[in-house]
Amino acid sequence: MAEQAERVVPLTDPPGAEEKGPSKSALKKAAKEKEKAEKAAKRQAAEEAQKKEAESSDISKNDYGELPMDGAWPSEFPSKEEVPRVQLPQLLEYFGDASRTEAPGGPHVVFRASVENARSQSAKLAFLVFSRGGASIQAVVAASDELSRQMVKFCSSVPAESYVLVHGLVKAPKEPVKSTTIQNLEVHVKKLFVEGKAEAQLPMQVADAERPIPVEGEEEAVDGRPIVTLSTRLNNRVIDLRAKHNQAIFAIKDGVVALFEEFLRSKGFRGIQTPRLLGSASEGGANVFEVKYFATKAFLAQSPQLYKQMLVAARFEKVFEVGPVFRAENSNTARHLTEFTGLDMEMEFEEDYHEVVSLLEELMLFIFNGLKDRYARETDLVRSIYHVEDFRLPSAGAVPRLPFSEGISMLRAAGEELGDFDDLSTPQEKRLGALVLEKYGSDFYVLDEFPLAIRPFYTMPTAATQASYNPASPNAGYSNSYDFFMRGQEIMSGAQRIHNAAFLEKRMREHETPVDPMGEGLRDYVAAFRAGAPKHGGGGIGLERIVMLWLGLPNVRLASLFPRDPGRLTP
Repeated sequence: MAEQAERVVPLTDPPGAEEKGPSKSALKKAAKEKEKAEKAAKRQAAEEAQKKEAESSDISKNDYGELPMDGAWPSEFPSKEEVPRVQLPQLLEYFGDASRTEAPGGPHVVFRASVENARSQSAKLAFLVFSRGGASIQAVVAASDELSRQMVKFCSSVPAESYVLVHGLVKAPKEPVKSTTIQNLEVHVKKLFVEGKAEAQLPMQVADAERPIPVEGEEEAVDGRPIVTLSTRLNNRVIDLRAKHNQAIFAIKDGVVALFEEFLRSKGFRGIQTPRLLGSASEGGANVFEVKYFATKAFLAQSPQLYKQMLVAARFEKVFEVGPVFRAENSNTARHLTEFTGLDMEMEFEEDYHEVVSLLEELMLFIFNGLKDRYARETDLVRSIYHVEDFRLPSAGAVPRLPFSEGISMLRAAGEELGDFDDLSTPQEKRLGALVLEKYGSDFYVLDEFPLAIRPFYTMPTAATQASYNPASPNAGYSNSYDFFMRGQEIMSGAQRIHNAAFLEKRMREHETPVDPMGEGLRDYVAAFRAGAPKHGGGGIGLERIVMLWLGLPNVRLASLFPRDPGRLTP
């Protein structure tokens, strides 16, 4: 048998096992990416080298930049003894005489300010506008043998609204700078450091906030500038409040408080501070905020009314308070807030509650005349944006004081239909204000002796009403109460209060909205009068309403730093 030949089996890899190298296109792509990365690295290295070279040759490298977080001033800045530290508004005081700026080099100053705008005129020249304290001034940054182009570039790129520290020379410009409040002076910058850098893109610009809020239906851009709605302004309130007219509004608001306190202190009133967390609603009714108070509930004060009266009963005699007031009114109107500032007062009187009315009239005239004398510049600034007629006061000094019944008669004569004891609607109040202005020449007036049925339970009925009391109609007749009006809108409500405990309990039970005199939070109030109390009266004034109506603002929210209404709890 022939020997079987040995079969040779070739060794082969299984299909797909052979490793393939990168394709030509992949190799080409990788080479390009490598070349690109090498070029980028080379370019970056060149830029860094160029930057280092520029920095080494930058003669102003120590004269500009960003301050460290701790705000420490650069050691290169001159001391207070060498160069005065000034506020921008003081520049006119220091250098109002342009001849004082003609000394060689000009006088040196150091100040802090915000940047309104910065623009580059060329590689060698930049202009900035600095502002602070209601004043603004033009600044010049010019390259020279002592100031580098790098510094010019840095200064021209500082974002608007940034805070800066500046050392400069005060000089007279070639011609007045009409775009700034300080027009006959300008600052030539020698050193500039950024203390607080603003983002380049902000939600809104201050310049746009310095225009009136748009009327509904007129939200389109005007002159190429965007319309900023009230909602947008309030959502970005910090930026909005930087507007010059907003600064003026709140200077005036602070002035009203100062004048209020000044007048009352001069009349022997004492400032008080009463609780805002109460065990019961101070005014009765449903317009009160209820809050959780540990295992029970409490209410935010609708006014300091009960405590003012209790302090008069405690022989404080004359008291006033400035503080927050809370009203749970679901009103989204231009004149309502859920939290506002109340200016409250309460006092004893000798014979008649009109002693209180007369003092309140005198108080309001003192405030109005004080605003005219002390805040004329701020008032004119705001009214230049929100155009409104000057607030008219009675020429003879006597404030128009109308019985409620006379106000009803005037409205009926003008075509209004309403009953003798009907409360006035907002349009009717404004109509009556126009009628009073026409007849008496005054935007300020008082409406006296309101119907008893529309006033709080602690309001004293008139003597005639008490004499004709009918148990079947316990709330019929008039009361010793009054409202004050500006431009036809209520700013204050007040009255003589009931100081007899037994009669107070009776009125609490008979009121249109009955309350329990023995209820939580009211027992102590009623008990205060059982120990004997004098005749007294007072009133509560809405601070924001005064500001709004004095300046002619279209919305009361503009007179509140961070307004609260049914739809707004932030910022």
